This record gives sequence, C-alpha cells and structure tokens, in this order.
Amino acid sequence: MPRTVTVGLDGSPESRAAAEWAAREAGLRGLPLRVLHVSEPAPHPMARAPFLGAETHQHWAERVPRESVVGIRLRHPGIEVSGENVTGHPVDVLCGAAAAADLLVLGTRGLGGTGGCVLGSVGMAVVARAERPVVLVRAGEQAADEHEKDPAGVPSAAAPFRPVVLGLDTENPDGTPIGFAFDAAVRRATTLRVVRCWKPAPYHGYGTSADAGRRAATAPYESAALAETVGPWRQKYPDVDVVEESRCGSPAVCLVEASREASLVVVGRQARRSAFGAHIGHVTHAVLHHSTAPVAVVVHG
Repeated sequence: MPRTVTVGLDGSPESRAAAEWAAREAGLRGLPLRVLHVSEPAPHPMARAPFLGAETHQHWAERVPRESVVGIRLRHPGIEVSGENVTGHPVDVLCGAAAAADLLVLGTRGLGGTGGCVLGSVGMAVVARAERPVVLVRAGEQAADEHEKDPAGVPSAAAPFRPVVLGLDTENPDGTPIGFAFDAAVRRATTLRVVRCWKPAPYHGYGTSADAGRRAATAPYESAALAETVGPWRQKYPDVDVVEESRCGSPAVCLVEASREASLVVVGRQARRSAFGAHIGHVTHAVLHHSTAPVAVVVHG
C-alpha cells in the first residue's frame, strides 16, 4: 500500500479541522491524503424503520467523505486526495488504517480545556493502541494558528511557522519521537524547542531556601543530560535551529505552556500493555487534553 496521511472523518467540526490539518501535512510531506469515514453497522430495528433505513444510513455515510474530498481538492489543488467509507468498529478500523499510513490524524472537541477529559473515548483508545504516529487536532484549528504574526501583528499562514515543541525524557530517550520532531521542524523550516522538565528528589524542606539551593545545584546536571541527548541529533540535522530548555517543574505543565507558542507538540508513548490495557502515560495524557496546538503522539519501544 502506498504511503499516505490518513484522517478520520465523521462530519463534525473537529474532524473537519483535522482534515484541513491533514491536507496541509500531506502537502508538506508530498504524500497523498486518505479521508476515512467509519460507520458502525446500523442496528436491526433502525434498518427496518422506513424513515431511517439501511439505505439512508449508507447514503449519509458515503456522502461525508465524498463531499470532504471535493472540498479539499478545491482548497488544496496540489494534493492527491481519496475518500473511503468503511463499516466497522471505529477504534479497530482507525488503528488498522494507522498501521498502513505515515500518520493518522484525528479531531478532538477542544484541546486546551481545563474541565476534564475532552478527547473522547474513540480518540483515546486509538492513541493508546495505534502503532504509528497519531496527531490530534482541536476543533477550530486553522492554518494561521500555526504561524507567527505578520508585520501588522496578525497571525498569517504566509508568515513563518511557530516552533515545533518536543517533550523529552532524558532518562528514557528514544530516537523515534526525537526523529519525528526534527523532521517536522525541517518540513516547517522552523525552530525545534526541546523541553525537558524535571523535579528534584523529595526533600523535607520543600519550599525553603535549602530546597531552592538543591534545585540550583541540580539544574546544571539536567541541562548537561539534555545537551548530551540532543547532541547527536544536532549533528544529523545541522540546519535545524534547536533550543534546549531544561526546567524544574511538572513536565505536563511545562509542555502545555510551551504549546501556546507552538505549531506542533510532539510527545512519546511507550509501546507497552498492562493488565488493564494499553498505557498512554500521565504526561502525554495531560498534554492531549490541554495543549492549544496539535499534538503528535509517537509510539516507541
């Protein structure tokens, strides 16, 4: 199967924003875009109902990707676009589609909220199970949101991209999300901000001057660990402007704050399962729910 950028579409505002983002990403990557609509089989009572029968359900399911493809072709004339409607369980179908794509793009009702989980059960399950990168795009995301302001102070898609932000764990670094972030920065011709947030070991004098001294003493070691991890990647991508940021604090809070000035946030997810199913990780979980920029979750070993 040829390489593609695949987007899950259900006709909602968030999925339409995801489709637009996926079209732009396909253009950056020089890949075809696959628009995938997943429809669950109509329940038998519904199929028998004359006012909403199986034929009507099928017509609507086929109409969603068809109309989306037409619109994307008009707005992105240089992109090869195809649409498809597949019947099945959304999580299973989308995970299967992700396995055959460079990346899968999904919409979410509104990243950046503070009132709880807004990602949705399907999106969360796909992120937890997919074996390829998954990008989550919030409702209302526009091309200009990913760019700097123009000389008049207005965000514009004609201005340079905002930085790509990579959340890095120097204790368990993996090249897959790091490489994904560097590649994203190259395609956008923008800066890569590598953010490493750490916490000193628990101390009974937390908040005191002694505790502040411990943080100050630890900071150089954390900065050195970050530089050591990023160093080989600087050599591999010499044209990428890299900014290393080692901070003391909550990793989730640091990354959510960094997302406010980012075009894309990249976080990792370790490919492991527990007795309760796939594991996302609390930092990635928090970033998915509260980031104001699109979030790429990159699975690694």
